[in-house]
Amino acid sequence: MYTFSSRLKTFSLILMAVGLLGIGYGFYSAPKDIQEVEALLAADSHGSHGESSHTAPAVAHNEHASASSHSEKAEKAGHNVKEDAEHKEHLEHVLHQLSNKPWAAVYVACIFFMLLSLGTLAFYAIQQVAQAGWSPVLFRVMQGITAYLPFGSVIFFIILVLCGLHFNHLFIWLDPEVVAHDKLIQTKSGYLNFPFWIIRAGIFLLGWNAYRYFSRKNCLAQDEADDNSFYKKNFKMSAGFLVFFIVTESIMSWDWIMSIDPHWFSTLFAWYVFASFFVSGITTICMVTLYLKSKGYLEHVNTSHIHDLAKFMFGISVFWTYLWFSQFMLIWYANIPEEVTYFVTRIQEFNLPFFGAVAMNFLFPVLILINTDFKRITWVLVMAGTVILLGHYIDFFNMIMPGTVGDQWFIGIPEIASVLFFLGLFIYVVFTALTKAPLLPKRNPFIEESKHFHY
Repeated sequence: MYTFSSRLKTFSLILMAVGLLGIGYGFYSAPKDIQEVEALLAADSHGSHGESSHTAPAVAHNEHASASSHSEKAEKAGHNVKEDAEHKEHLEHVLHQLSNKPWAAVYVACIFFMLLSLGTLAFYAIQQVAQAGWSPVLFRVMQGITAYLPFGSVIFFIILVLCGLHFNHLFIWLDPEVVAHDKLIQTKSGYLNFPFWIIRAGIFLLGWNAYRYFSRKNCLAQDEADDNSFYKKNFKMSAGFLVFFIVTESIMSWDWIMSIDPHWFSTLFAWYVFASFFVSGITTICMVTLYLKSKGYLEHVNTSHIHDLAKFMFGISVFWTYLWFSQFMLIWYANIPEEVTYFVTRIQEFNLPFFGAVAMNFLFPVLILINTDFKRITWVLVMAGTVILLGHYIDFFNMIMPGTVGDQWFIGIPEIASVLFFLGLFIYVVFTALTKAPLLPKRNPFIEESKHFHY
């Protein structure tokens, strides 16, 4: 039985406390009105913005006033009124972006850790349906990681409800004023409306958590059973879950990520999101397994099991890259304005994180993990796993931030604090769950094969 060390527990609680303080600071420091936004923009440009927007037009107007006719004065006045209205509209737009910043930081970290546990759950279900002989010794690790899913789901659902109650502007299609002036969003309003959207979210989250709960319950019951009835139940349940998962995962990616940019769509997007959190889940399984091994647990897990996990890390990283390139190349080559704007925004305003994610999620893991010997070396896998997890957090950052904060992005206190809070919560929940049951399933039909898995 695993014992949650007081040192790791303290570490996770410190992460959560520091994270909460940073998140609170992010909300406190966000501008509350357009006057604060104007002051911030003026400070950023050393006053040049204020001069160009107000002083220069006013001076120009005064110089021409004495020499202009009455009609010209009226025309100038009308021009200045229009300019002031546009300036105010710009300030309101920036206010929405800056007030979105702490919300978006929390949203990215929350959805990343929640989907990471969901990716682990999908991998676990695949092992059950495939009746894999190598992986049963890792089932308790997978179940421990998926224990985070209920906690992440509740927090995430609350955030979605707050979005619908207009506490933020993460999803512009939830704003009636935006919809009233946007014909394209109006055509999608039968699907993109808050009641239907939140009901879908509730069904998805309940379905995923129901499978997690009953699958673990059957797995524990199998340890005490006299036959394989609970194992067979899990097999059938896992097959049904995978059908449910692939449908709901696709819709989830449209609802919770792609609809942030409601004018843009990609038929590859659901697969792309899946590859990102699936490889993150597998990487987390590897990292937690290596930690437990270093503490003297999981005696039946050997380098062959670790090697297989590393092969999945390598293979799904290549799969993610294939989807990244396919989505990017086809849209870039077609050069259709309403499609290419998605990548233009990211290349122009998110250049470093956009291409940095490719280096972290493809170049680094492929160059490191292509070597078969490296797939069995602990420090190499920890290094590669850390880069992969950070890279896919950046990937979710790239998917969500451009549509919520635009060019006002910065990886600062709210972003780092959000990651620390959810990382601390994740560590606390996962390692607490690992203490609740023996780390080795006793009566899984393939447990002996898994114990003696070598190649």
